[in-house]
Amino acid sequence: MRLQREKSVLLMVDFQAGLLPVIDGGGEAIAEAHWLYGVANALEVPVWLTEQMPEKLGGTAAALLADRTAPTIWQKRHFAATEEAAFREALSATGRQQIVLCGTEAHICVLQTALGLLADGYAVYWLSEATASRRADEAALARERACALGAQAVTADMVAYEWLHRCDTPAFGDVHRQFLKPRAAKAVRFF
Repeated sequence: MRLQREKSVLLMVDFQAGLLPVIDGGGEAIAEAHWLYGVANALEVPVWLTEQMPEKLGGTAAALLADRTAPTIWQKRHFAATEEAAFREALSATGRQQIVLCGTEAHICVLQTALGLLADGYAVYWLSEATASRRADEAALARERACALGAQAVTADMVAYEWLHRCDTPAFGDVHRQFLKPRAAKAVRFF
């Protein structure tokens, strides 16, 4: 059950500019997602983002994309990204089976995407501190439901260290210098 970077995709659902101002804990969720996004980039883990009706909710929040390489962005109409045929086919084509999942709103699009991924046989890792809703109780219930059905609740640190696997590699040195050491020194917040 340990995460392996060569088998993983970081999937960030609907961190959209028009939605984030009403999300309880939205700033913290963006900060955690942005941090893990940097680690994923450094370790060559694909980063995918979804946007629900961006013409109404806006595109992905600029704070999430700051100083990061361009992700793959999927626009969707279904609440579950897995209901979009192009997304589903592209994910299958990667051959990667471990999906680290986060985003907003936890009880709607993130949960429905998790349920679709689980039904399709993927291992889903629910990135707890980077998944939020307008109301905290709905985010907690969404995580509880997803985990009861087979997802695993994780933190960004858990994911990063499992992807790194060991401390005596050049990758660890690079990631430690860029992301782990500064994170331990102070928390970064975007809003």
